[in-house]
Amino acid sequence: MSFITGVGLTPFGKHEGSSSLDLMSTAAQAALDDAGLKRTEIDGILCGYSTVSPHIMLATVFAEHFGIRPSYAHAVQVGGATGLAMTMLAHHLVEAGVARHVMVVAGENRLTGQSRDASIQALAQVGHPDYEVPLGPTIPAYYGLVANRYMHEYGVSEEDLAEFAVLMRSHACTHPGAQFHDPITVAEVMASKPVAMPLKLLDCCPVSDGGAAFVISRERTGEAGVRIRGCAQAHTHQHVTAAPALGELGAEISIARAKEAAGLAISDVRYAAIYDSFTITLAMLLEDLGLAGRGEAAARVRSGHFGRDGAMPLNTHGGLLSYGHCGVGGAMAHLVEAHLQMTGRAASRQVRDASIALLHGDGGVLSSHVSMFLERVR
Repeated sequence: MSFITGVGLTPFGKHEGSSSLDLMSTAAQAALDDAGLKRTEIDGILCGYSTVSPHIMLATVFAEHFGIRPSYAHAVQVGGATGLAMTMLAHHLVEAGVARHVMVVAGENRLTGQSRDASIQALAQVGHPDYEVPLGPTIPAYYGLVANRYMHEYGVSEEDLAEFAVLMRSHACTHPGAQFHDPITVAEVMASKPVAMPLKLLDCCPVSDGGAAFVISRERTGEAGVRIRGCAQAHTHQHVTAAPALGELGAEISIARAKEAAGLAISDVRYAAIYDSFTITLAMLLEDLGLAGRGEAAARVRSGHFGRDGAMPLNTHGGLLSYGHCGVGGAMAHLVEAHLQMTGRAASRQVRDASIALLHGDGGVLSSHVSMFLERVR
């Protein structure tokens, strides 16, 4: 058993003059304060990778910068799934008795510390070096290809995809730390600049500065406990040219394994925190995970099902699409928000019931998947 005992999150957007290490430190200290712990009590450190500061020993670089001397340190790289993969590793470390309190941290000044072209080129390297990268595609282009196929097979429209951007923006409007606070409409999404058709600018997450952190502990440190009930991974491919058929992607595999590990069903879930780098990502994952039928997720958005007051509140902070995306820390914000919801600290965003939460992370181009169930215990 393991508990998420503290969480920390910076606002996302522009942080002029702040380095990646600065943003990571701010988030890490907030997580420590939330857990009621001192730096000397952290005996494990897990650190997400950084494209702005691609140090080969980033975990120990951060430990030195933050002033801790852990007995265990590790850096993890599985794209957008990294945050939950680190959480899963921390869960196993404390269960095994390797560490008592593990700090999981990531952050980047990706918006102000790296040019747009450099960011795009760094991310484009997920492509196959022989069969994909030489043709010049970027991450949006890969997801655009997937979106076209998905729309063809399941009758999903561009307007359907736009619904997810509108929902995430409406949620971000209620969070003071979100990068964007202006409401948008389906028509505005449709009219935004084409990026990689059918994806347009507002179908894509922004580039952000920010940091996120949490502490995974063997025992709870406060009254309200949030424990990791069960988790699992699946890695079906790395490159789009080697991807399986749409109905055989890793999310379906990882959620089946996580349900078995947790002893839970989708019907038990009360809050969802799902990776949303693009609108197509969110639409597909909701359906792959069983939170909506094939081609039906957009209709559920329109009906209010995934709204704050709906049957399955989703990404109430605004997700990657509107809270922002600072690399690994971007997806970690989903877990921070889930923790706040589960402990009744989400202010005006608070949902009726977040006793069981489902989290899912996606790395690469639907390549690496981590599914996780969290449970509130009294």
